[in-house]
Amino acid sequence: MWIRPISKAGLQHCPLILQLPPNLGHNNMTPKARSSAMEAAGFDSDGREFKNAQEMWREQIGDEGDAPKKTQWYREGVAYWEGVEASVDGVLGGFGQVNDADINGSEAFLNTLLHERFHGGGSNQHLVALDCGSGIGRITKNLLIRYFNEVDLLEPVSHFLDAARESLSQEYFVASDVHKATNFYCASLQEFTPDAGRYNVIWIQWCIGHLTDDDFVSFFERAKVGLKPGGFFVLKENIARNGFVLDKEDRSITRSDLYFKDLFRQCGLHLYKMKLHVESWD
Repeated sequence: MWIRPISKAGLQHCPLILQLPPNLGHNNMTPKARSSAMEAAGFDSDGREFKNAQEMWREQIGDEGDAPKKTQWYREGVAYWEGVEASVDGVLGGFGQVNDADINGSEAFLNTLLHERFHGGGSNQHLVALDCGSGIGRITKNLLIRYFNEVDLLEPVSHFLDAARESLSQEYFVASDVHKATNFYCASLQEFTPDAGRYNVIWIQWCIGHLTDDDFVSFFERAKVGLKPGGFFVLKENIARNGFVLDKEDRSITRSDLYFKDLFRQCGLHLYKMKLHVESWD
C-alpha cells in the first residue's frame, strides 16, 4: 500500500533510520511531552481544520474500542488502492516521473547507512530486508534487491502483489541464489508480525500514514522482534511542516516531524539519522 507523493505546500519527503537503543523505552517520555505534538492543529484534504489529532481520530475511528469504525477506516484505504492500476504511475498517484529521483535519493541514503552499520557495507554478510507496503515491487526491484541477498515483500492489495511477483520472477536476479525476492506476504501492516530475527533492514516507505497512532506503535513493537542484532528500520515518508494532514480519499495521515518523534518515543525507538529529500512532484 502506498501514500501518493503529495504536491501540497508544506510537505517534505524524509527518510529516517530507527534503531533499538539499549536504554530507551516507553517511560523515557513524560505524558506531557508525549502529547505535545498531538495537540497541534491539522487539516484534512478538503481544508477543514481540526484543533488537534485527538479530535480528528475521534471523528475518523471513534472512541477507543469502536472496532467497526476502525475496521471501516482500513477497509476504505485498501479499497482506494484496489481501484488503482498496478503500474509505477498508479502506485505513485500519477507522479511516475519521480520514480528515478526517489530511487536515487534512497540509494544514496541506504548506501551510506550500510557502510556505517556493516563492515564492508555488508558485502561479506547475507543481508535480508523486508519491503513494507511494497506495492508492485518498485523499491525492491529498483533498489533493495541489489543490496540484499533476500527481500520479502509485504502488501495488502492483492493485484499489486501479483504484479510484483510476476515482475520479479522475470528478472535475472530471481533465479540467482545471491539476490532474490523470497516471500510475498499479502497482509496489512497492522496485522503483520515478522519472523523473529530475520531482517537486517525493515524498509517502510509511503505506507505508515495508513495506520492509526495506536496501530503505528503496535506495528513497531511487533516488528522489532523481526530485526537481527544490529538491524534497523528505514522509514521514508512525507512530513507536514506542522500538525498533520488527513487525506480523506485514501484514508491516510501525513504527520509532522514532531508528531513522528512522539510516536517513535512511544515505540522505544531511537532516531539514528535523518535526511530531507526535497523533490518537486509536479
